[in-house]
Amino acid sequence: MEGKKAPDKLIKFLAEKMKPIKCEYRKMFGYPVFAYLINGNMFAGIHGEELFLKLSEADIQKIMKENPEATFFEAMKGRPMKSYVVLPKTVYSKPSLFSEWLQRSAK
Repeated sequence: MEGKKAPDKLIKFLAEKMKPIKCEYRKMFGYPVFAYLINGNMFAGIHGEELFLKLSEADIQKIMKENPEATFFEAMKGRPMKSYVVLPKTVYSKPSLFSEWLQRSAK
């Protein structure tokens, strides 16, 4: 698998945000995906320098409308995972906004 190593700062950031959520952490796709799972289902993670969340179809439409720089997550180039959205830094750098989207993802 090709890709950049996730920045330690981003890994630590997401790990801190996950503390109140009952979930498990695991490396996936042979690396470099750092994933968080609930009941064995991936709902959030980091791939290279990208932070992604699994969202409902309605939430995907909302976040993409409000944040045109949001894109579908592609663990493998050219193969988008349509239930997962890469969040722009403008979203996850705002604590209350990111917490809202993280809670939606963890449902």
